[in-house]
Amino acid sequence: MPIKRILKIVFDIDPDDRLDLFKAFPVLKTIFKERRLHASIRTFGDIIFTFIILSGLFGPQDPKKNCAIFLSWGVWWPFLVLSWFFIGRMWCGFCPFPGLGRIVQRLGFTFCRPVPKSFEKYGIYWAIGLFAVIIWLEESTGIKDSPRATAFLILFILMGATISSVFFPLQAWCRYLCPMGRMTGAAATFSLIEFRPDHEKCKGCGTFACKRGRDGMRGCPVYLGAFAVRNNLDCLVCGHCVAMCDRDSPRLNLRSPFSELILNKGRFITCSFIIPFLMGSQLARFIFHGFDVEIWCQKTAICNMGIFSSLLIVGFLYAMAFVRIGAHTFGVTEDEVFGRFSPMIPIFVPMAFAGELIYRLNYSLSNAPDFFPTLGRQFGIGPLLLLTFYIPEWFFRFIDSFIMASSAVAALYVLYRFANDDFHGMVGRSGYAVTQALIIIMAASYFCVLPIWR
Repeated sequence: MPIKRILKIVFDIDPDDRLDLFKAFPVLKTIFKERRLHASIRTFGDIIFTFIILSGLFGPQDPKKNCAIFLSWGVWWPFLVLSWFFIGRMWCGFCPFPGLGRIVQRLGFTFCRPVPKSFEKYGIYWAIGLFAVIIWLEESTGIKDSPRATAFLILFILMGATISSVFFPLQAWCRYLCPMGRMTGAAATFSLIEFRPDHEKCKGCGTFACKRGRDGMRGCPVYLGAFAVRNNLDCLVCGHCVAMCDRDSPRLNLRSPFSELILNKGRFITCSFIIPFLMGSQLARFIFHGFDVEIWCQKTAICNMGIFSSLLIVGFLYAMAFVRIGAHTFGVTEDEVFGRFSPMIPIFVPMAFAGELIYRLNYSLSNAPDFFPTLGRQFGIGPLLLLTFYIPEWFFRFIDSFIMASSAVAALYVLYRFANDDFHGMVGRSGYAVTQALIIIMAASYFCVLPIWR
């Protein structure tokens, strides 16, 4: 496949241009169909998470002698966030959290109750609430320095997914309640990859095997089926439907990362709180790390919790104000196809993704030099103590600046496409200029707090 074709799709930024990777690279389709590599990766992930949990619960509680801390916060989190851009929700297809629930269901220990309508209606809010709790615990309780607390957090999420599997069929947790899945789905609207059906081939299908399953194989784990996938929010890109569809409908497409933002305008994100909360929490975390907490709080946990809680609330309100003001100045909040929408949500998606990536990468890169020495101290392997390295300060600043500046340009581009394509002539010059200014001010807000953190 010519590299020029791939570069054209990624950088020419035509929302309608697609490259079917299954056709371009048939081995990919074979991998999805046979499921062996998928099963191997998932098994490897299960082993790693089991090690993290056991090491956290029963290993040394000194973070300098337990690698479970870095594997959780310095490896899993950053790679999860990085995957948002490149493969969307595909990581959810390998996620170890539903693993125990799948075993429980295969053994028949499940009530298989219908998924409540409240999950569909309010699950998004519960998921955001759980994500807020995770962020709050991470920053204000010192959980990142406690192997046992980290293991308990992982067990809590595992327990939620397993209990859901006992009461409901397949993976209701992943579809409606998982805090990581909801954030991943929202960020995946800015992904280079999408999983879509060929609707022409779906016409006339009477089996709906991609959703219902066949020949003893389970159907779509999140109740979609290939024919129902319209966006990157819910599909796990797990590939179940590839093996079951006899009409060759599923497609794995390479696309412009702006495609879904421009075409769908963030309408299907379903909750305008996700993006502003993510951005507000990032600003709160950056600022919180700039405080000398020991001086401010004299090592009292309650003080830490109070300060970060206040910053979290202020950060959310600050980001939410930009969303509301931007919608007002943009002047268009309704689309002929999708109905009402908030224009600042798709505009801010790249910055929300960038802020989380910066935060996670900084933690990972800051602690990476001590990973092998920590492993050596934990298992008594002396030579590993010497395997360390140094990352210069300028590299952090370069990475931070490049990622954030790129995301600001991306946000300005989405605004430009809205104003000059879909809503041409409907957005006034003054409104367009003010909305641009809001994007620049938000980017400046990030730039102002990043040096505080470092």
